[in-house]
Amino acid sequence: MKKFYYILFVFCSITTLFAQKKFSVKEANTLFAGKSYVKAAEAYEQLPQSKMVLQNLGDSYYYNFQMINAVRAYGQLFFTHKDSVKKEVFFRYANALKGTADFDKGDAIMSEYLGFDQNTPKFMKNVTRNTPSSFKLEMMSKNKTNGDFGISFFGDKVVFASVRNAVEKAYGWNDRPYLDLFSATVDSKGQLSNVVPFSSDINTKKHESNATFSADLKTMYFNRSGEKRVKVGEEKIAMIKIYKAEFVEGKWTNVTMMPFSSDAYSVEHPFLTKDGTKLYFASDMPGSLGSFDIYVVDINDDGTYSVPRNLGETVNTSQREQFPFLTADGTLYFASDGHQGNGNLDVFMAMKISDTEFDKPLNLGSTINSEMDDFNFILDENDKGYFASNRTGDDNLYTFVREDNKLQYLVEGEVRDMKSTQLLPGSTVKLYDEAGNLLEEVLVGKDGTFTFNTEPNKKYKIMAFKDFYIPAEATFDTSEKGKVYIDLQMKVESYYDAEDIINKKEDGTVLIDLENIYFDLDKWDIKPQAAEVLTVLLDILKKYPYMEIQIGSHTDTRASEMYNLRLSNKRAASALEYLVQNGIDRKRLRSIGYGESKPLIICPNNDCTEQEHATNRRCTFMILK
Repeated sequence: MKKFYYILFVFCSITTLFAQKKFSVKEANTLFAGKSYVKAAEAYEQLPQSKMVLQNLGDSYYYNFQMINAVRAYGQLFFTHKDSVKKEVFFRYANALKGTADFDKGDAIMSEYLGFDQNTPKFMKNVTRNTPSSFKLEMMSKNKTNGDFGISFFGDKVVFASVRNAVEKAYGWNDRPYLDLFSATVDSKGQLSNVVPFSSDINTKKHESNATFSADLKTMYFNRSGEKRVKVGEEKIAMIKIYKAEFVEGKWTNVTMMPFSSDAYSVEHPFLTKDGTKLYFASDMPGSLGSFDIYVVDINDDGTYSVPRNLGETVNTSQREQFPFLTADGTLYFASDGHQGNGNLDVFMAMKISDTEFDKPLNLGSTINSEMDDFNFILDENDKGYFASNRTGDDNLYTFVREDNKLQYLVEGEVRDMKSTQLLPGSTVKLYDEAGNLLEEVLVGKDGTFTFNTEPNKKYKIMAFKDFYIPAEATFDTSEKGKVYIDLQMKVESYYDAEDIINKKEDGTVLIDLENIYFDLDKWDIKPQAAEVLTVLLDILKKYPYMEIQIGSHTDTRASEMYNLRLSNKRAASALEYLVQNGIDRKRLRSIGYGESKPLIICPNNDCTEQEHATNRRCTFMILK
């Protein structure tokens, strides 16, 4: 019987496969442009795998959070067309890889996109230790496919967006029902209960989501998708808009679109401050730094609104910043995939400095952030909170308990060039104990900063390293009671700024410019003149104990290539041994013979003067790090 069912299943699957609609490239592109990503992916899967097809296929899966399939499509795209792929696709591929927990490859692709190295596991480990809080999570519904998100406080209830209304028309983007707003209570176990659709005065046949309410619950702002699709570039998009409604005589009425909403861009995820004077939201309006930025408008006494103000480059990046939420003390919580994090959207916090100025955002760590999208963080006065995540494949709501991290002793700083004061991403910073034992090392990211978690009543040393720079060093102790927060400015000086005889060439190599070393014909022993030159080099190496160099030896062309190669190798090795015999660690030295392969003066038919031959017989001293 089981075999019969298996054969029937296979037969039905084959029948379905052959009955499947065949798509043309034009039809697939139309679906993709209309953001019908589920059907677009189905169409592109049938087509020959050109560069355009693979990229759109990967994007179709990526925009619906199907990261395994996105990685498959992007992987083939990069295997065959990497050199011509646009930069923004690197970003999506890297996040798709991180979404499947392939951090090694995801970080490698993201490093190419950013231009400096990333190490997500190390970053998240470090930031998780240093966040003020840790979080214990509980999913708020046993059904993981409801598509719940966009939660907000509504008196003693909550309001959220969901696709629970399965009888409505499917939305082409993900073949799920259109979003509606729902209200619910949260029981003692953190579960949504008494879930009912929100007012029919608000829910329509369009998308409604992300409501926010005034303190007296008589005013609400919410999102609704536009009535028409507007062509933007090659795509037609229904923009998301913010609407306002008023609760009058038991009904939500006076539903009006906000004046800063538009058919040309989206405004979404409104948050109304408790005093009702400011509305924060996310938008890709003209002037945004990236995909979506966070903005704020003042709500005037007469009900009008100020011009939207961008929160600036400290909060906003060239990628997505969304779902703003402010606590009573002015702490901003928001979601971003532009600031360094676990991959895709992470939750960040930033302390308020002024209406539009916030301190540097802090990732909330891996007790709340996953490799998928984590967003829509809200918190009440009693530290009770909720957020949304698609870590299980669909959007789901979570309740959390926030706990203080253990007492921490933090040291944080920046690495900068001493002369230009520019930040130096890619620097390595090492933490040592009092005995000189290496405790931890971090690779500095784009912002040029580092953070270490230390212990009380101990002495430490920090050193900052960067290739072609003199290491910087600082010491400190944690003898104070309570949390220790030390801000260190690690300024490193380049070798070529510190020494006149060290120069950086146009090709990026850094050379120690010394007098030439001369050897007798067919000899490689160090003569007195050569020893004088090497003594200068010896002094440099002793002065900078972390410097590593390569000694290169060159010959003229008056012998066979093989003979000259062997001779140059012996001469370079001889110079290296001289340095070792005079106290330089062999691990800091390399030697290489180039023979006649890199002459400074080309001699056609070997017709050079003695002076020209002598010029070609030379040693070079290149700094490796």
